[in-house]
Amino acid sequence: MTALIDPTVRRVPPLGGMNLTVLRIELLRMLRNRRTIVFTLVLPAALMLSFGGQAGWQERVGDGNVAAYILLSMALYGAALTAAATGSMVALERALGWSRQLRLTPLHPVAYILMKTFVALVMGALAILAVNLIGVLQGKADMPVHIWIAGGALALVCTLTFAALGVFIGYVVPGENAMQILGPGLALMSFLGGLFIPLDQYAEPVRLVAYWTPMYGVAEVVRAPLTHELPWYAVVNAVGWFALFVLGAAWRMSKDTARV
Repeated sequence: MTALIDPTVRRVPPLGGMNLTVLRIELLRMLRNRRTIVFTLVLPAALMLSFGGQAGWQERVGDGNVAAYILLSMALYGAALTAAATGSMVALERALGWSRQLRLTPLHPVAYILMKTFVALVMGALAILAVNLIGVLQGKADMPVHIWIAGGALALVCTLTFAALGVFIGYVVPGENAMQILGPGLALMSFLGGLFIPLDQYAEPVRLVAYWTPMYGVAEVVRAPLTHELPWYAVVNAVGWFALFVLGAAWRMSKDTARV
């Protein structure tokens, strides 16, 4: 006997509606955005060219030199900026009504966030590759291949923190204002967190503030394979800010989806 199907029951498809077709559309939409290309490829590469060629690049740092230290830092910054920009696209989608349309489909909100996270990781990986390519062409960064790979992999993992931050800001700030906050905000975090300037060059009060910034912990984690230095409080910082941003994004997403 054929089971009767109730047409009024809303059934969620496998994986909450996430599939390769939707992922492909999301990726293509990001890659066709000129602003995304600037954030992903041009800006990180330009930063590497400007910072990586400064005086003193040949001085030794851990298992490499200053140029290698800068390369890892710029790879993290480029990936973080790209991931945050990708995550913050939810603000524009909400302003255009696209998010509301998606909530009328069987697509689960968690699957929607997972897709955003995956796209953010892909875009972050492109930023890391762009910075590393510039580093190779410059020929100044000196570090073993396994540290080069480990640093890039850790930078990619750490972009999850800023993808969550982008989603959180995207749910809080309306429309295109999200990147107007995230851009300067990430630059300030990077300066305070020791990504652009080593913390030992700051005054003591500034260093005390830096230890609490979101960029400090992840920067120490990414550079740890090179420097062999990873304070326990840097790990706590990285994990704590990641958890805070994820919880914030989940909270705002639950408030947004509750309206339908």
